[in-house]
Amino acid sequence: MLRRLVPRQPLRLFQWQAACARGASVQRRTWASTIPRPLGPWGAVGNSPPVCRRSSSTPASGPEVALTQERYPVKRLPFSTPSEADLAAFERIIPGRVVTDTEVLAASNVDWLRTVRGCSRVLLRPRTSEEVAHILRYCHERNLAVNPQGGNTGMVGGSVPVFDEIILSTALMNQVISFHSVSGTLVCQAGCILEELSQYVEARGFVMPLDLGAKGSCHIGGNVATNAGGLRFLRYGSLHGTVLGLEVVLADGTVLNCLSTLRKDNTGYDLKQLFIGSEGTLGVITAVSIQCPPKPQAVNVAFLGCPGFAEVLQTFSTCKGLLGEILSAYEFMDAECMWLVRHHLHLTSPVQESPFYVLIETSGSRAEHDAEKLNDFLEQALRSGLVTDGTVATDQMKLKALWALRERISEALSRDGYVYKYDLSLPTDTLYDLVTDLRARLGSQAKRVVGYGHLGDGNLHLNVTSEDFSRSLLDALEPYVYEWTAGQRGSVSAEHGLGFKKKDALHYSKPPAALRLMQQLKASWTPRAS
Repeated sequence: MLRRLVPRQPLRLFQWQAACARGASVQRRTWASTIPRPLGPWGAVGNSPPVCRRSSSTPASGPEVALTQERYPVKRLPFSTPSEADLAAFERIIPGRVVTDTEVLAASNVDWLRTVRGCSRVLLRPRTSEEVAHILRYCHERNLAVNPQGGNTGMVGGSVPVFDEIILSTALMNQVISFHSVSGTLVCQAGCILEELSQYVEARGFVMPLDLGAKGSCHIGGNVATNAGGLRFLRYGSLHGTVLGLEVVLADGTVLNCLSTLRKDNTGYDLKQLFIGSEGTLGVITAVSIQCPPKPQAVNVAFLGCPGFAEVLQTFSTCKGLLGEILSAYEFMDAECMWLVRHHLHLTSPVQESPFYVLIETSGSRAEHDAEKLNDFLEQALRSGLVTDGTVATDQMKLKALWALRERISEALSRDGYVYKYDLSLPTDTLYDLVTDLRARLGSQAKRVVGYGHLGDGNLHLNVTSEDFSRSLLDALEPYVYEWTAGQRGSVSAEHGLGFKKKDALHYSKPPAALRLMQQLKASWTPRAS
């Protein structure tokens, strides 16, 4: 059902993926434990001539992406280069699943945003954690660099090689191991696609605690490795709370089996927490145990127009007070975002044009109860002028249509040109100020500056587009965006992770003592990397 909201009093009408989150949704780069000590805990940079030749093969969509090593000042660390003997060894470990075809590798070398590109010549497709352990043990002994890759839907360039690292794909590690129908505990391999897991548990009366725009491609192992946030964070919290256990293969091939299904286990250090959000720098996640909440019996989505960002904030406050326990999502987008999804994706706005839009989802157990609470909230929001127009959906098809306006913004941006993406945590009161500030700062340098995100989590997705990559535009954005965020005591990465693009910005969000501790932790787990 889709119904239009009609205000009781005349109101002035005004004209807004993967990771997660899209959430950053792939496991980030890890190396066999022969890595020299990096400049920071997330990788090394420097200057050196390119070491790879350009491939004659390009991904099917769009022109060839510039090699990362040519666009950025990076230096290849002294790893070995895969040889014919190495390929033969891999073939013995995973017969028939060693890929060297250049056309297949072309897609795995480029991130989905088409902003970074490596030149790996080898793609490995293990099916089990034992095969992953054998591969990493061999690479450790041979000093070969490895790049784990899940669905390759990440936003920060961490899902693809920088140079010629061996790509370790989890795509064939896609089996559900177990599901407990009473507790809702799901145990599965890391390569399971999030949307397929959602369908599996929903058929059994539960939902995944995580939902992303990239759910049709991202892998649960990558979601955990990047601590992806997504659209259900407001209701169910972060993966630090819903992940019960992990199986991880360390850089030297050691299998760490902490695949617990217990809600409570207060025995020693909670080691799984070190790997949630570690982006593959400490090991490769091969299996996940996760707590799934019961499937809501009644779901409503309201899509509303607001006259200003102050009204977006006030609507959120009112929303929390009146909807309480049934509030499951509160998303916002600006008018530029709405133009993008309408222009590039031909989606239709269900409400009058407005400077801002909000999407509110409620999830509960009684349809009548939830509808009454939602109607009370909407009447007050309309009466007070916080909302100028809106619509409410209750059936599945209309729910998906409204969510598409929010979830497909990232896709629309990718069709607008080269995209500079920033995923920031900021105080909600000042969350949109950076967007306004950058529009004035960049002027005609940028094609478009837009803001949207998870307002309920204080998470701004700031995006800037230009026709092509521009070094001068990048210099105008960085480190300015990071300094501005640090000035608000925010985080330079709310849910996408650091990956390749933000690894040198970590100090804007963490003090020196924390950076040193991270380096010490990494050195203790991969001592030959120090």
